[in-house]
Amino acid sequence: MREIARAFNAAHAMQNVRADLVFFPDFQYTEKIAIAAAAHDLPDVFDLDGPLPEIPESNASKSGRDRVIERARRDNLTVRQLAQIAGSYGGHALVGTPKMIADQMEEWLLSDACDGFNIMFPHVPGGLDDFVERVVPELQRRGLFRREYEGQTLRENLGLPRPENRFFADAAAPARAITGD
Repeated sequence: MREIARAFNAAHAMQNVRADLVFFPDFQYTEKIAIAAAAHDLPDVFDLDGPLPEIPESNASKSGRDRVIERARRDNLTVRQLAQIAGSYGGHALVGTPKMIADQMEEWLLSDACDGFNIMFPHVPGGLDDFVERVVPELQRRGLFRREYEGQTLRENLGLPRPENRFFADAAAPARAITGD
């Protein structure tokens, strides 16, 4: 029980830390920020209340990176301000035990507050693994998450008819084209 409380408190603490982070697509830089955040040592990486430092060049998501940096320079934003604008997820975060998360998801579904969820994870693959291994079984137990898919394709699972192939409306046409019949 002590381990659960520690994990729960750590998750809540990381919600506050994440608002101070900016996502930079360069993996090495992102990794350094994540390591610093885990150690709660962000000021040693950069001054959160100072201007955005020079960011190493990267080819990953270049236009998004450039847009964020340009805004920070144009609006004279501090690292903290930029992180609050661009680096944090703006949606509702669910933090808790699998049962607590499933309780809230179930409440929203049954009260018609939503018709589904877009799930985002604080880190991958660990956050995804935690959700799949812990929350999904709880949702399945409650009948809120399927255990199997009915079809083989997304189209079949959505109950959509297969459209006619516009190139071969007549199924025998390809064979006739080859044989000349």
